[in-house]
Amino acid sequence: MVKSDINFSVELDEQRVPERITWDATEKPEEVGSETTAINISVWDPEVKNTMRIDLWTKEMPVDEMKKFYIDCLGGMAQSILNSTGDEFMSGEMNALCDKLIEYLRKENEENR
Repeated sequence: MVKSDINFSVELDEQRVPERITWDATEKPEEVGSETTAINISVWDPEVKNTMRIDLWTKEMPVDEMKKFYIDCLGGMAQSILNSTGDEFMSGEMNALCDKLIEYLRKENEENR
C-alpha cells in the first residue's frame, strides 16, 4: 500500500487569525511547501452522513479574490460531481450558478471603478 500525506501549516496572530498558510504533499512535484492565502477542506463523515468543513483565509486576502476563490471551488465541485457520478444535470446547474456569480462579480467590479 502507498501512503500519501497532505499537510497544512497555519501561522496565527495574537487573536488567532491566520497570517500565513502553507501546504505540502508527499506527491507534490516541488520539494518545498507552497504558500496560499485560503483553504477550503470538506470531509464526509459516513457515520452521521454530513460534511465537516474547514475554511481558512489570511487576513490579507482581498475580498474580490475570496469571492473568486469560492466560485472556483464551486466550479471544481461541478467537475468532480460529473467525474464521480456522471450526473450532468447537477454539474450543469452548478456551472450555471458559477456563470451567474461571475457575471455578478464583473458588474460589481465595473460599479466599483
